Amino acid sequence: MSARPSFLRVVPALLCAATVAIGPVAMPGQAHAARQSGGSLVLVGGGLSDDNAAVYGDIVRLAGGAGRARIGIITAAAPVPAEDPDAGTPDCNNSVCNGDYYAALFQRYGAHAEWIPIDLDHIAAADDPAVVAQVNRLSGFFFGGGDQYRYVTTMQRAGGADSPALAAIRARLHAGAVVAGTSAGAQIQAGRDMVTGGESYEGLRDGSTPGYFDDASKLGYLPAGGFGFFRAGLLDTHFSHRGRWGRSARLAADTGHDRVFGLDQDTALEVTGVGGRHESMRVLGASGVHVLDLRHARARTGVDGWRIRGVRWTRLSDGDGYDARAWRLRTNKPGYRGTAPGCPAAAADVFGREVLSTLAADLAGRRECRTAAGRTSEQHPAFVVDLRRGQRFTAYGVGSAATYSGLRVSIRGA
Repeated sequence: MSARPSFLRVVPALLCAATVAIGPVAMPGQAHAARQSGGSLVLVGGGLSDDNAAVYGDIVRLAGGAGRARIGIITAAAPVPAEDPDAGTPDCNNSVCNGDYYAALFQRYGAHAEWIPIDLDHIAAADDPAVVAQVNRLSGFFFGGGDQYRYVTTMQRAGGADSPALAAIRARLHAGAVVAGTSAGAQIQAGRDMVTGGESYEGLRDGSTPGYFDDASKLGYLPAGGFGFFRAGLLDTHFSHRGRWGRSARLAADTGHDRVFGLDQDTALEVTGVGGRHESMRVLGASGVHVLDLRHARARTGVDGWRIRGVRWTRLSDGDGYDARAWRLRTNKPGYRGTAPGCPAAAADVFGREVLSTLAADLAGRRECRTAAGRTSEQHPAFVVDLRRGQRFTAYGVGSAATYSGLRVSIRGA
């Protein structure tokens, strides 16, 4: 059984203009200079099933364990009840009923859980001493999905500063608490240049623009970022399910980032020792976490449009670790050389649901072929994605290449 249906991207009423202009704001490091250490993050790419005991159990464990964990539920990214046509019914999808839903779910996994009453109807609650006191009693926090800009609106203040409630959560993280989130609740943990929306094709064609836009296909981002809890690279969610490889690569290239972490659905990236010298990462869940390495990538715009080459793609699966300082995959899986003959067929609609990830896995499982390609369904211009197993390409797994590193990727106009 899966968790609540996917959240609709709803623009808050107070942000109904087609574009929200982003003025001068403090970067996360300026708004809250203290670095975190000691706490943990559990970042889920969305679509978190309510029977995903590995992920929910990990959050509860990091919060103190069954019977001791005290988890605060924050659902400010969801529509408020007045925006939900199904409010008051079993099909409700709003901040209040989602808070109740997640609280009951965490209680099933052995934690005490309670809703923290912050949403677009109660922005001032993030300044309330009673809410700050509630936060200070808790050992873990879970941010639900929806629209990450609602978290900016409700929990940050002028100049990107923390509200008192967010400052208290930051302090709890520093002291050893766990902060978890799914979809927008994971995205908001990002540092500078947090993505606010966009699709891969339009992002490749038009580039990225600072701001928040009604047009869900337009690649937008906030230069000041989200809460800044995760600083090892850009974050993106629903990565394979929504074909976000292209938008992530374009945003990283445009904003000068050399690494992206793409989180698949129902899958978590656990980060322990957050911000410290011994920060550690591992993957939990049924799908993968994708690391795009742009250190040696080259991007340019020419007569045939935007292109990039030299991106290195690593896919981590359940149980794998990642050393962000060393840029290194850590796995106990055996090496996998591939068994299938021939080359994969060229993929159509390469940024469609799971298409590029499936193509990469297919290439990884071939014993003879070193290249594969896919093409966008959109034309004028069309884009081609080329995959190449370089000299340092390595795959791991039994019967399939669930984990691989060193896949070389380029994108070009067709």
